[in-house]
Amino acid sequence: MRTTDKIKLLQQAIACFDDAQAYKELFLFFQPSLEAFAFSIIRSRELSEEIVSDVFMKIWEKRHSLDKVENLKFYLFTAVKNRALNKIHEQKRISTLSIDDAPVELNSFYQDPEQQLISAEMIKQLNEIVDQLPPRCKLIFKLVKEDELTYKEVAELLHLSVKTIENQMTLAFKKIGVAIHFLLYHPVSSYSDN
Repeated sequence: MRTTDKIKLLQQAIACFDDAQAYKELFLFFQPSLEAFAFSIIRSRELSEEIVSDVFMKIWEKRHSLDKVENLKFYLFTAVKNRALNKIHEQKRISTLSIDDAPVELNSFYQDPEQQLISAEMIKQLNEIVDQLPPRCKLIFKLVKEDELTYKEVAELLHLSVKTIENQMTLAFKKIGVAIHFLLYHPVSSYSDN
C-alpha cells in the first residue's frame, strides 16, 4: 500500500470511527520528521516534542473534521511551523527567523525496501554529502526527498517561490552528483596494502 493511501485510511479511521489505534499509528509515522522540522525552527528538542504533541492533541480534538483535510502531510507540517513560530514569538527569543541559520538533521537517506539495496557505507557517505550542503539547501532537500513534500508545498511552507525551491534542489543534486562521481572514481580503500 502506498504511503499516501495508508495516511488517508488512518485519517478516515480517526475522523469517522474515533480510532485511537489509527491515531497512535499516524502520530508514530509523522513524529520523527515533524520533530526534526520543528527543531530546525525552534532549536530545542524539548520544545520540538511539545509542539508536535500539541499539534496532534489538536488533531484529536478536531478529529471529526479531519476527513475534510485534503493533504494531511502538508497540513501537519504547516501546523508545526505555525506553532513553532508562535512559540518563538511567545518567548521573544528572536525577532526574525532565517532559513539559512536553521540546523537540519536528516534521519536517513532512503527508507523503502527498494532503496535499502544501497550499502550502509554509501548511505553514510550520501548523508555526509547532504550534511555539507548550505543550510537552506539542506532544509529544502530534506523536506522534498525525506519528507516527500512537493516543491509547491515546500515553497508555501517556507514562504519562498517554487523557482527558488527548484534552484535549491538543482544545486543540491549538482553537489551530490559531483561528490558521488568523485566517490565512485576515487574510492577509499578500507584495508591497507601490505
